[in-house]
Amino acid sequence: MHDQNDLYEQILFENLGADSFLKNASLIASGNHNQGIRLDTPSDSFFLKINFEHERDILKKEAEGLDLLRANTFLQVPQVFGFGRVGDYNYLLMEFIQSRRQNPNYWENLGIGLAHLHLTQAQNFGLEEDNFIASLHQRNLSTDNWLDFFIEFRLEPLIGKAYFDRLIPLDFLKRFQEIYPKLQGIFPKEQPALLHGDLWSGNVICNPEGQPALIDPAVYFGHREMDLAFSRLFGGFDQEFYDAYESVLPLEPEFESRMGIYNLYPLLVHLNLFGSAYLHGIERIVKRFEN
Repeated sequence: MHDQNDLYEQILFENLGADSFLKNASLIASGNHNQGIRLDTPSDSFFLKINFEHERDILKKEAEGLDLLRANTFLQVPQVFGFGRVGDYNYLLMEFIQSRRQNPNYWENLGIGLAHLHLTQAQNFGLEEDNFIASLHQRNLSTDNWLDFFIEFRLEPLIGKAYFDRLIPLDFLKRFQEIYPKLQGIFPKEQPALLHGDLWSGNVICNPEGQPALIDPAVYFGHREMDLAFSRLFGGFDQEFYDAYESVLPLEPEFESRMGIYNLYPLLVHLNLFGSAYLHGIERIVKRFEN
């Protein structure tokens, strides 16, 4: 632990100066790719995310995504104090948000806050630079057509990777790609909206005031229904959230029928990250378009 403390102290010094020396460090989150450490100094607490990913700018892209969210929503987004690389570690040093019990208007505020985020719009789908969703590369080339963007930069890279990594056979790759022409006309025509990009319950936390805070984004300008569909994939969002969202930005009719198509992307992300347990969900959606 001594060597790790040296690492933490170096990061604190480089980003906050000599006055922010380490009092205590505690591991509070450990996943497949990242570790989350609470760093306590005499004056404050910080959240440090570290990993060994070979993509050296992966946490830099996350920091940029946090900054973009913070500039475009009233919801809390942790402040970024620094990012970079020390030794073999990529790191991101952020504000530590102490979780508390949700206030009664928690879900309402989250829905309104997400709607306000989606009111930040662009001319084209994509982003100025590529970034990541979890540890996977996310292409964001500017495109004026949502279906083209969705197929070329969301579905194709990940179904191709799944085939290359032998997670799916060739016949399923072909079946998957054969649904593309059937997606014509399925998506409502809307202006590209700023998305969180990885909106599931684990990436929304409750701050000390009992209000929602957004973390771990995979931002880009996309169809706003992507965030709403993703929020339903693994559950955890109260109906008040959806009602509040629609009070600001009503969804187009038959959103429920489109959710599966949107969720092909996060399901492909999980297939590539965690294996074939997620293939059944993808197959079920594909079968809908084969009949």
